[in-house]
Amino acid sequence: MTVSTIPGITLNDGNTIPQLGFGVFQIDPEDTAEAVSEALSIGYRHIDTAEMYGNEKEVGEALKDSGLDRSDIFVTSKLNNRFHEPDDARAAFDTTLSDLGFDYVDLFLIHWPLPTRYNGDYVSTWKTMEEFKGDGRARSIGVSNFQVDHLEKLAAETDTAPAVNQIEVHPYFTNETVRAYGQEHDIVTEAWSPIAQGGVLEDPAITAIADRVNKTPAQVVLRWHIQRGDIVFPKSVTPSRIQENFELFDFELGDDEVAEISALDQGEEGRTGPNPDTMDMIPS
Repeated sequence: MTVSTIPGITLNDGNTIPQLGFGVFQIDPEDTAEAVSEALSIGYRHIDTAEMYGNEKEVGEALKDSGLDRSDIFVTSKLNNRFHEPDDARAAFDTTLSDLGFDYVDLFLIHWPLPTRYNGDYVSTWKTMEEFKGDGRARSIGVSNFQVDHLEKLAAETDTAPAVNQIEVHPYFTNETVRAYGQEHDIVTEAWSPIAQGGVLEDPAITAIADRVNKTPAQVVLRWHIQRGDIVFPKSVTPSRIQENFELFDFELGDDEVAEISALDQGEEGRTGPNPDTMDMIPS
């Protein structure tokens, strides 16, 4: 498997993002550099981190130590919920660049819309994000966990459509309404919690497909995401699992198998994370 086998998706601003990445959510800072180094050695060239994950410095260290050119690696980070006010957002973005050790990130996201905080004003936060894109320090900008009404408010009141919307998506929560809005408005969906924190891996429908195609249940589910056109970035600190999650491009699911997995959707009952309409957590 070579790096060139990872498909790229062209964003609405003309930049290209690898469809498969490596996520570092819930990886302890002391384990992050080693995990990212392992991922880079396997061939991942897309790393997804965030201010609230507390491991941006370690991601930067791994990238610096890899010997790879900065331009060969796509790096995403996200704005801490505590810093939505424009001046706070500017300072937080400066800190992200400093901690990573870069003069730019490939993609910077508003982590949560927080509609019950800041008087519901994520528009001024987004306009601040536009500044980062305007000065070139964020090559692309996007959002995470935005619902359709949040996206429509940005469309009505700002000049830039998000390049991506990173949302919870997995077979038990396919989040089709938000995905469909993204497809209609050229906003690429990135799927977090792609295997429902492992919750879908013993589903009989998925294990049966895995047996038929001689792949693991996790590979089958990740391939389902890929074939639906979403970006996915599984995380692990186990080298064998990091390798396994990379091996998604030497097989295909049939249309009927994709449909069978999609039919496992449980709607809101399947959601494993917070609902963006009520999520209001501000880290201490």
